[in-house]
Amino acid sequence: MWFNQTPSYSFNNTKVNADGDRCLTAVVAISSISLLICLFGLVGNGIVLWFLGFRIRKDPFTVYILNLAVADFGFLLCMVVFLVMIILYLHFYFLGGLDIIQRIQWAGLFIYNTGLYLLTAISIQRCLSVLYPIWFRCHRPKNLSAIVCVLLWALSILVSGLECYFCISKYHCFKMTIFSCILSFLIFTPLMVLSSLSLFIKIWCNSQRRQPTKLYVVILVNILCFLIFAIPLRVIVLMSLLSHRMIHIFVICLFILLSCVNSGINPFIYFLVGRHGRRQLREPLKEILQRIFSEEADPGDKRSTIHIK
Repeated sequence: MWFNQTPSYSFNNTKVNADGDRCLTAVVAISSISLLICLFGLVGNGIVLWFLGFRIRKDPFTVYILNLAVADFGFLLCMVVFLVMIILYLHFYFLGGLDIIQRIQWAGLFIYNTGLYLLTAISIQRCLSVLYPIWFRCHRPKNLSAIVCVLLWALSILVSGLECYFCISKYHCFKMTIFSCILSFLIFTPLMVLSSLSLFIKIWCNSQRRQPTKLYVVILVNILCFLIFAIPLRVIVLMSLLSHRMIHIFVICLFILLSCVNSGINPFIYFLVGRHGRRQLREPLKEILQRIFSEEADPGDKRSTIHIK
């Protein structure tokens, strides 16, 4: 994983020298910033979970957003524990810290995979609802979103569990990680990008006739942030296996920082997009979320409207 696969630099043989001191200072600084971002992200995702879970009537789209918020909240929680353990381990050589760090890494990878799968499903569903609106409204199974979410969580458990098992047992770890990366980069990511591109083209073509809905903007911004901030975390794992040389811990912590930004930024995207174009300075958060998630995905799609209880 992120730290224990780099043979030239490990916590067990950290040498204190000038370069090491500067690296340690940079790592602690970046880890502290990441920790602060995670705490803000936990609050934001917790608020979204509260409203989507208990205050907003669920529809096919909000089921995906709710699951994505759960994944983001779980990832940020893992990163809070991970970063605290890293800081304690580097300063106090916390007994047993390395084992805990490695377990948290695998939990973070599992939730990372789930977020990728969910964003792909969101993008594909919105693309289908735009390109084939009649078919989507008339023939889509009633509980399709819930079924897809369950299957994606199960797939993530299977893939992450197998990768964890093979890497811990040091049996075909490289092959399993390559398979996981192929699944992410050659199947799910291209599907996400292609469906998002189709959605963007549709919005751009219709922008001359009417203003694109905030729902579409939220989807596109979420996916763009994932591609910018979260994809590097998986890349660094693959690089550590392929390069067989030291990957600087500073770079790894920087990628962790970007992943924390990705998981913590979604609630603020909802707020900014929901507030766009509004002159009222103070507005209840539930109305902002309602404005996003109650907008119709398509002018003829009356089923996607949801209400605050």
